Amino acid sequence: MRTIITRLASCLMLLIMLAWQGVGRAAVVLEPGQSSRPITSDMQYLHDETRQQGLDDVLRLPGSAWQQNDSDSFSHGYTNDNWWLRFAVGNTGAQTSRLLVELAYPVLDEVEVWVLGSNNRVDAHYRLGDKQPFHERILQHRFFLIPLELPPAGEHMVVLRLKTTSSMQAPLTLWNERDYHERDQRVLLAEGLFFGGMGLMVLYSIFVFVALRDRLYFYYVLFVFSLLVFLASLKGLSFQFFWPQATQWNDRVLIVTLASMMASGGLFTIRFLRIREYMPRFFWLTLGLVVMTSLTVVLAFFMSYGQLMQPLIVTAALSCLVLLGGGVWRWRQGDRSARFYTIAWGSMLLGGVVLALNKFQLLPQNFLTENAMQMGVAAEVILLSLAIVDRINEERRQRFRAQQNILASERRAHEAQYKALVAEREANELLEQRVHERTEALQIANRKLEELSTSDQLTGLRNRRYLDRALQEECCRCQRYQHPLAVLLLDIDHFKRFNDEFGHDVGDECLRRVGAVLAMEMRTPIDHVARYGGEEFCVVMPETELEGARIVAERIRSAVESMRFTVGDRVVPVTVSIGVASMVPPDEDYSREMLKKADVMLYEAKAAGRNCVMTPGRSGNRA
Repeated sequence: MRTIITRLASCLMLLIMLAWQGVGRAAVVLEPGQSSRPITSDMQYLHDETRQQGLDDVLRLPGSAWQQNDSDSFSHGYTNDNWWLRFAVGNTGAQTSRLLVELAYPVLDEVEVWVLGSNNRVDAHYRLGDKQPFHERILQHRFFLIPLELPPAGEHMVVLRLKTTSSMQAPLTLWNERDYHERDQRVLLAEGLFFGGMGLMVLYSIFVFVALRDRLYFYYVLFVFSLLVFLASLKGLSFQFFWPQATQWNDRVLIVTLASMMASGGLFTIRFLRIREYMPRFFWLTLGLVVMTSLTVVLAFFMSYGQLMQPLIVTAALSCLVLLGGGVWRWRQGDRSARFYTIAWGSMLLGGVVLALNKFQLLPQNFLTENAMQMGVAAEVILLSLAIVDRINEERRQRFRAQQNILASERRAHEAQYKALVAEREANELLEQRVHERTEALQIANRKLEELSTSDQLTGLRNRRYLDRALQEECCRCQRYQHPLAVLLLDIDHFKRFNDEFGHDVGDECLRRVGAVLAMEMRTPIDHVARYGGEEFCVVMPETELEGARIVAERIRSAVESMRFTVGDRVVPVTVSIGVASMVPPDEDYSREMLKKADVMLYEAKAAGRNCVMTPGRSGNRA
């Protein structure tokens, strides 16, 4: 009997499904090469004010009961009613298609999803929403993701039931699964950079607060921290990474952080702009807003989200306007720091107003309106940091001027005593001048000693000590950034025979001439040229591939060969053999290996007949 009833129900559902498909729009399809497509304008919705209807109830309704959502956004403000959405997803390709439906609004309380197949069976049923622990989601993601697998020429109907105490929004997008995950990595990178940068500013301000013990920095830290947690919660990141099991706290964190942000912002403003001193009436207005928002933090643990969020958004917008007005007024009064403060709060206010208008359906839901607060926050945090720095500098200037005035008064009051101390002061100044001169002379001598210790006295080039240090530094840098590093090792051909035949004085002159050619041929200031030892020279060239290093080496070889070197009336040919090595260092301590590889190439160049350039995998190039 139960089997017969089940089959009858299936037939009835099939008829309803066919009727539904007849009144709806065509299925949403990703064309070849298309990674995503918005669903919002292709779906139908049903407003269930009774909050009692189930899936069977809404499927039995006639097509006229459903409304077509012709807008690019779906936003219906704050409501506790159920909202039903439906749309078809098709696959026109010849292969199975793996898709994702993204619902990019992570603060929805209840999201129930049914995926209906063409045979009227429920292929999948999911319960999502931020009232569920995070691990119960079908896909572990900050947004609500619905996986779909469509066979060739297949089609699914997707039905959603939404209920929330927050603003009713449903930004739905159909994605190719692979393209979505690739794009999501880039989004997470951008989010990480933003929150990481803001977090560093918070840590920096904490250290400054600990060092200076100034409450101004404490209010600033609390303000920025509340902002970051608010934005992270609004985007679903906090629920995913910090409290995936704490659903009750996740429901209240937006109210707590927004109210805390306004309260700490008000306290920061009172102290930063010295409101109590210069604007006493405005001080009481600002203090009243601080008390209201602080009370909201407490009420968040006893009242629902829907009861508090709407009045809190209004209060937050009013607070931004009041604080912005205070900044403008102090700016007009001549407070230099107020200019940064005013622009900062203006950026914050603009972002908050755009977000509030979006929540109240007065602006469409898109990337700009959804991220307006984040953009405003970045500008505000940077500008407030500049404002604090400017405020500190201004206080220093005021203290300096006050000290100058005090000193001037003391000089006038003690003029006689001052004259008696002139000689002693001049003696001290003379002593300080001499100490300063001696210090400068010592510094110059130290620099000369440092230069002598890293220079080869014969050729004027850098010596082996400098080379080892420079090569190690370049090896570390190129390994860190994965850039190529080239090393050239040069040896003057038959130099020992040259010394034996002409004497060491002529040999030294030959070394100087070759060194001069090397210095002239190195046209890039980041390259390092050094005498490696004896008749050997070394060139270190960062950011240089093997082919580029080979070209430079060949230029050096040709220049040395073309050099006119005479001993008496006799022209003596001078040539060099060059070994080249170039690679991205695999680790930071690879400098010795680089020299060994270049030395191996140098050995091969000499074995190949000298007066040539040898690179890995190439025969020597000889004039």
